[in-house]
This record gives sequence, C-alpha cells and structure tokens, in this order.
Amino acid sequence: MSDSGASRLRRQLESGGFEARLYVKQLSQQSDGDRDLQEHRQRVQALAEETAQNLKRNVYQNYRQFIETAREISYLESEMYQLSHLLTEQKSSLESIPLALLPAAAAGASAGEDTAGAGPRERGAAQAGFLPGPAGVPREGPGTGEEGKQRTLTTLLEKVEGCRDLLETPGQYLVYNGDLVEYDADHMAQLQRVHGFLMNDCLLVATWLPQRRGMYRYNALYPLDRLAVVNVKDNPPMKDMFKLLMFPESRIFQAENAKIKREWLEVLEETKRALSDKRRREQEEAAAPRAPPPVTSKGGNPFEDEDEEELATPEAEEEKVDLSMEWIQELPEDLDVCIAQRDFEGAVDLLDKLNHYLEDKPSPPPVKELRAKVDERVRQLTEVLVFELSPDRSLRGGPKATRRAVSQLIRLGQCTKACELFLRNRAAAVHTAIRQLRIEGATLLYIHKLCHVFFTSLLETAREFETDFAGTDSGCYSAFVVWARSAMGMFVDAFSKQVFDSKESLSTAAECVKVAKEHCQQLGEIGLDLTFIIHALLVKDIQGALHSYKEIIIEATKHRNSEEMWRRMNLMTPEALGKLKEEMRSCGVSNFEQYTGDDCWVNLSYTVVAFTKQTMGFLEEALKLYFPELHMVLLESLVEVILVAVQHVDYSLRCEQDPEKKAFIRQNASFLYETVLPVVERRFEEGVGKPAKQLQDLRNASRLLRVNPESTTSVV
Repeated sequence: MSDSGASRLRRQLESGGFEARLYVKQLSQQSDGDRDLQEHRQRVQALAEETAQNLKRNVYQNYRQFIETAREISYLESEMYQLSHLLTEQKSSLESIPLALLPAAAAGASAGEDTAGAGPRERGAAQAGFLPGPAGVPREGPGTGEEGKQRTLTTLLEKVEGCRDLLETPGQYLVYNGDLVEYDADHMAQLQRVHGFLMNDCLLVATWLPQRRGMYRYNALYPLDRLAVVNVKDNPPMKDMFKLLMFPESRIFQAENAKIKREWLEVLEETKRALSDKRRREQEEAAAPRAPPPVTSKGGNPFEDEDEEELATPEAEEEKVDLSMEWIQELPEDLDVCIAQRDFEGAVDLLDKLNHYLEDKPSPPPVKELRAKVDERVRQLTEVLVFELSPDRSLRGGPKATRRAVSQLIRLGQCTKACELFLRNRAAAVHTAIRQLRIEGATLLYIHKLCHVFFTSLLETAREFETDFAGTDSGCYSAFVVWARSAMGMFVDAFSKQVFDSKESLSTAAECVKVAKEHCQQLGEIGLDLTFIIHALLVKDIQGALHSYKEIIIEATKHRNSEEMWRRMNLMTPEALGKLKEEMRSCGVSNFEQYTGDDCWVNLSYTVVAFTKQTMGFLEEALKLYFPELHMVLLESLVEVILVAVQHVDYSLRCEQDPEKKAFIRQNASFLYETVLPVVERRFEEGVGKPAKQLQDLRNASRLLRVNPESTTSVV
C-alpha cells in the first residue's frame, strides 16, 4: 500500500463524520469482487497494526516521565504529611507540659537549640523526650524519668487506635518512631503508608488514616526477640528500603532517605542488642547460686550442721547452668532467620547443638524459659516443613523433591509424621499423573502408558522411601506396604474402567492384563511383590469377562446347532483349505489331515469346526488371564461350553434315521472325543500346571448325557 493511499485511508477513518456502516456499504458497491474486498481488508488491518505500534511507541517514550512524575508527587505528599505530623507532635508535647514545669521547659529550651541543626527525625525524637545517642542507643532527655517515659508513650499511642493494651506492660517506653512506606515483597508495588513505633521490647506498625490527619490505626506488633532486620540493596528506583523477617511472613519498608534508613537499621539493632543483654543479665542473676540461709543449731550438734551444708552445696551447684554464651543468647533470633530464609538444615543444626549442650544438665527456670522459646520455633519449623510436603504444593520434581523436608522432620523426631506426609504427597502425585493421561487410540496403547507411568512412580517412590527412612522405625515400612496397596487400588480402578467397563474383547483384555503383570514383576527388583494384590483386585472383573465371553460362545453354538444340516464342508478353493489347516494346527489339532477329503472337501460339519476354533481361542485367551483364584471359574466355563456341543451330537445320534448322516455324525463325535477334548485337556494342564479331573471325565465318558430315547428335543 502506497504512502498516499495509506494517508488518504487514515484521514477518511479519522474524520469526524465517519460511519462504519455507510463506509462498508459504499465499499461493497464500488468493489469488483471478493478479491478487492480482501485487499482493502488487508490495507485496513495493516493500518490498524501501524497505529497500534505507534501508540505503543509513544507509551514507551512517556513511561519514564510518568514514573518520575508519580514519584515526585508521592515524595511531595510524604513531606507535607511529615511536616503536618511534626507540627501536631509539637502541639501535643506543649499541651502535655504542666504549668508547674514551665521553668524546667525553659531550661530545656537551650537543649532544643542544640538540636536545631539536626534532622527532622532527631528533632522528633527530642520532642518525644529521647535523643538517639552516637550508636543509636536511646539517651534520656531532660526530665525523662519513668513517669516521663510513660507519659511520652501514652501521648504518642493515644494517636493509634486499638493499642491501649500496650500500656499494661511495665517498664515499656518509646525508643524511636517515624513514617515509612510499605511495599509488596513479591511485586515491589507500593501498598500503604505506615508509622513505626519502636519500643524497648517490640515494634508497633500502624497504618495512616487519610481522613483523620495525624491519627493511625493499629496494624501489627512484633516482639524484638522474634524479629530479624535485613538491609535491602538499592536498585533504582527502589532504594532506601529494609526488610523485617518474622515467621511466617516478611515485610518491606521504605524510608524517606538514606539517612533515615540508616537510623532505623542502627536503632533497631541496638535496641535488639540491649534487650538481649538485659535478658541475659536476668538469666545470669536467676542462675546464680543464692546465699544459703543462716542455719540455727537446735541441739548444738556441730556434726549435724556440717551434714546439712554438704547436702545444700550440691543442690546449688546443680541449679547452675551457663546460658551466657553468645550463640545461646542469639539462638531464638537465629532460628527465626533460618526459618524465614528457608534454611531448614541450619535451623535443625542449631537445635541439635542446643540439645547436645543441655543433654546432661538440670532444668532451672532460665533453662525452662529458653526451652519454651525454642519449642515455639520448633513448632513453627514443623509447620513450614509440613506445608512443604502438603499435596497443595507443586508435585513436580518426583519423590526426590520431598527429601529435604522429610529428612529434617526425621531429625526433629517427627518420623511418623514425615512418613505419613511423604506417602500422602506421593499418592497425590500418582493420582495426578494418572488423571493427566490422555485416553486416545487403542486400549492396549493406553494401558502401556498407564502401566509405565504408575509402576515407574511406584518404583521411584519405593527407592526414595528406602533412602529417606533407612534406619528408622520398622513401622514405617508397614505403612508403605499399606500405601502401596491403596495406590494399586487406584491403578486398578483406572485399568478396569478402560479395559472391562468398555466391553473390550477377551483377547484385548488378556493382553492388557499380561502387560500389567509384567510391569508389576519389575517391583521385585526392590523386594516388593504386589502380584497377589493385583490378582485380588482384578479377580472380580476377570470373572465377569470370562462369564460374558462364555455366554457369547454358548449362544453362538446354540444358534449354529439350530441350523445344523450335518453336511460336509466344501471350501471351494485350495487356499481356503490351506488356511483352515493352518488354523487348526495353531489350535493344537495336528492330525486334521485325516479329516480332509478329495479336492476341497472336509469330512466334518461346519458347526463342529467352528466350535473347535472358538473353544480353543477361548482357552488360549483365558490362560493369559489365569491365576489360582480363577481355576474353578475357568474350568467350569470350559465344561459348560463343551457340554453344549456334546449334548447336541448325542441328541442328533439318537434322532437321526438316515444311515449315511448317522455315520457322518459319529465321525464328528469321534473328532470331538478323540481329538478336540484331548487337546483341550493337554493345553489346560500346560497352562495351569496340573490336570483337571472334570475334563478327564468328559473325555473318558462314552456318552456324556443320557437322554430319553423317545425324546425329540435336545437337552442343553
């Protein structure tokens, strides 16, 4: 399309009075045929694509400017809010000073002049009654005793809705506070503006109420001993950020500038360290041996006093456990960091180290307090590991993907839970793999895929189970066998639905069962034999298939018997005769040659020949499905099928009056008794491994069923 044509078309489409319906109508009238309309359609489409590209290019060019403008607006809004907040704080501080303390306030004005050159955070802290020291340690301002600290905390927290319970903690005071912006930890999208209140033992996060300037709503409270602070590297435009880790969540906050961010990091670390030192001193004081009370001698026996002193000394020594080491003091915090960073091995290593250290030591109150904190972390770690093994997680990666969580649960002494979760995870994986198989093509092809997926998964699961739970309680192996049987039931459900419920032929069902047995035998590589389970689960369906196919053979034989004329077969061509000989040879009838006559004649009835081929085919397919539980079912089915043919021959011999036809019937009876039945008996014994007395009785009997000589109906 030329530039002039494109410009003309663009102007036409951009005109104010453009109507699509009228334009299409005119275009249809002016076009010579379908080809012109197709070309015009291509021109309009090319113009639309060009317009879309230009629009996308303009958006990309202005995108950076949009971002910068939005950021400047956000910074300006934050500074205005900050200024308003500082003015509100000053007003509240002035209103809280009693008239009696005005001289003291005047004396403190000189100290305020010293802070006039400091940043807004330092001035805010000074007005609150606290000045951050050189290392970030809070320093008391003028008139900041316990009552002053409590009054300052009360004044600030009156601006936060829903946090009055904080004032009930004795000895709690405000260390630092300031505005922050929270970002989403995954997508780094701005979430909300918050205000942080750092106390000497916890961090309070409150959200900003836009409709009430200077007021906040309580959002979260985090104890400092369970809080980890991580510096976030600047990655413009995301900068001046730090992350707070507290199981099971993490939050990212952005400070106003690098200086404020540094202050937050320093004061958080110093406050955490001060809290840790304080609690360590308390533990040392609690663990220190107390001076024994003065002993008053009742009877003036000096030996009695010495005995009591000897008994009291070991008790004091038993209660003394050294918990002042740095790694023990920082253990709860280190566990929180390991859990937040998914360092499960490191967390369990720390727990093992602590248990080994306290193994032979008594349990005075400080040790019990430490164990209570550690037990809480163990519970959190266990919850994370349980979630890692839950079926809701991704099932990709196979059984090896669960090894990490399983091994750590075992180290934590949760062997039974690890076994249960591992097997539940693998059951969900096997179920998902079976459901994702597409049912297409022939049934045998689908069964090959199904067996490969299921038995490969079962084999991998067994090997991984043996690796993970080696050396554990043997009860876990019993649980695995129970799980394997349940999984086999899941497999058989899918197998039977495709093979038996869809009414496949007996030959197809036999091939499918054979494939399943071969795959099941592969489990013998790891010493797991589930063949008896698959037999027990399939026996009902196979019985139904044998019964159904037996009924088909009986009905077909009866139908042929009703049309029997007792005539020799004429196959018309030598090729057809050769094919029949080959079929009978494959059925095991090796002496069929003696029943063939001149040219293409066979000295047997069509009914007897058809019955022989159908019965031998049924026997061959049934032997593929055979296992001991089906012995009597298969034997009874064979007897029923054979009886139908034998009874018909017996009846025909009794009723036929023509000597030639009677001789022909005897020849067919001889073929059945002397050729077919021995072949059936021999083949059954080869396939099963033992002879069948019922088949021997059929062969040895001269007449299987005596009928009334005067009867003219067949007894079947």
